[in-house]
Amino acid sequence: MLGRTLGEVSVALKQGQITPTELCRKCLSLIQKTKFLNAYITVSEEVALKQAEESEERYKKGQSLGDLDGIPVAVKDNFSTSGIETTCASNMLKGYIPPFNATVVQKLLDQGALLMGKTNLDEFAMGSGSTDGVFGPVKNPWSYSKQRREKRQQQAQGESQAAEWLITGGSSGGSAAALAALTCSAALGSDTGGSTRNPAAHCGLVGFKPSYGLVSRHGLIPLVNSMDVPGILTRCVDDTAIVLGVLAGHDPKDSTTVQDPVKPFTLPSLTDVSKLCIGIPKEYAVPELSSEVRSLWSKAAGLFESAGAKVIEVSLPHTSCSIVCYHVLCASEVASNMARFDGLEYGHRCDINVSTEAMYAATRREGFSDVVRGRILSGNFFLLKENYENYFIKAQKVRRLIANDFVNVFNSGVDILLTPTTLSEAVPYLEFIKEDNRTRSAQGDIFTQAVNMAGLPAVSMPAALSHQGLPIGLQFIGRAFCDQKLLTVAKWFEKQVQFPVIQFPELMDGCSLVFENEKLASVSLQQ
Repeated sequence: MLGRTLGEVSVALKQGQITPTELCRKCLSLIQKTKFLNAYITVSEEVALKQAEESEERYKKGQSLGDLDGIPVAVKDNFSTSGIETTCASNMLKGYIPPFNATVVQKLLDQGALLMGKTNLDEFAMGSGSTDGVFGPVKNPWSYSKQRREKRQQQAQGESQAAEWLITGGSSGGSAAALAALTCSAALGSDTGGSTRNPAAHCGLVGFKPSYGLVSRHGLIPLVNSMDVPGILTRCVDDTAIVLGVLAGHDPKDSTTVQDPVKPFTLPSLTDVSKLCIGIPKEYAVPELSSEVRSLWSKAAGLFESAGAKVIEVSLPHTSCSIVCYHVLCASEVASNMARFDGLEYGHRCDINVSTEAMYAATRREGFSDVVRGRILSGNFFLLKENYENYFIKAQKVRRLIANDFVNVFNSGVDILLTPTTLSEAVPYLEFIKEDNRTRSAQGDIFTQAVNMAGLPAVSMPAALSHQGLPIGLQFIGRAFCDQKLLTVAKWFEKQVQFPVIQFPELMDGCSLVFENEKLASVSLQQ
């Protein structure tokens, strides 16, 4: 049951094949068995069991709230949750318990979802590996999969190499690991520059970033207000549509959300792609792109072409500027947002009482990591009066050029852009930490940052397993507020590729899992 999609679990609950309480207990058991992954910061066992009992009563009375009633979900620990600690994986917010729920969390709970817990991340979501939080790094479940072990054995890799665990990507790596380890049926992440899509690619999941303004940011502790969006992690595209249908819509508490009512996101089954035009951005073929990802990208384009779609090369000329532009804008907004953490109203406060200024300085020194302090310093430098025009304003102008590149491509007749999500498969932790946080973030989000600056919808789709037995994801980008069309195309792609469900039977004893050799579809991109 735990290996099934959200939609399948929902049907099983409605048919009485399993009760919400039984499902909840199975998930809690598996959370304990996979504790070594460090996916969760807080496990809300009592809350989840109470919610499961309430859901069970509704099912007994025939009063189900919908497809999410009784469904276990995990939430990234930068979303406010009433009565449950929300830390952002930081010393600054250790012990902070919000008095309210983020809008997206409240919408899930209103539909009967079970909150299994709060998931790990990079501190304040600043990173692309989920390795820089105060609670320690998150381990990728695929490190321990049957698929990876078999590939290692075929290649006669040494035990020391086989024992190396892999990063999940980030910063929503805890949510991705929780879902990939089958401890929940869906998870929420946040996406500022690729923080949902990146770990989705490394963990073999569907990672969706909605159009900016489609889903409320209220209660998401901000990193970069003009780019932050709640992200959705699921096992299949239909599940993403179910969750998006619940979350999307205007929120009076978030002035950036769309005013028009949002229709349900039911996805039609696309059978004819001959009227589609798929764009392949030439600037994304960077030298650092691994040969395996490059080959898979080409095969995916060929898949569309052989099915009758028009596939053309397009240009996004300001792509090369996106990393520097993103860094300036991100650091500038971080400096502004982090100013609220001063030790006065909430969060950590030092013991120094010499002066207000000394208390501020010591509180922030103790509460923030080197990574966070570095971004604050950079941002304040960019915002200095003598630097404002040369850095922040210039970056905003470049951001407009980047957004216009996408507008021009879509206005030329292109329906969807197809790109890699990451440079390579997930890498071992010891290899990843050789680089500093800024370099890792630039490399990890090279294909994803521009989408956030343009406010577009994008989804990372699991496409194939690498020669190491690890997931590789490809990214689809759509026109603003054409999220349904984007997901419809992604669903067609999902049906064509043969992506396997993760297998780690040693961990699953007693969990009643039946998913050996399950496949999502029919055509393999990996030869």
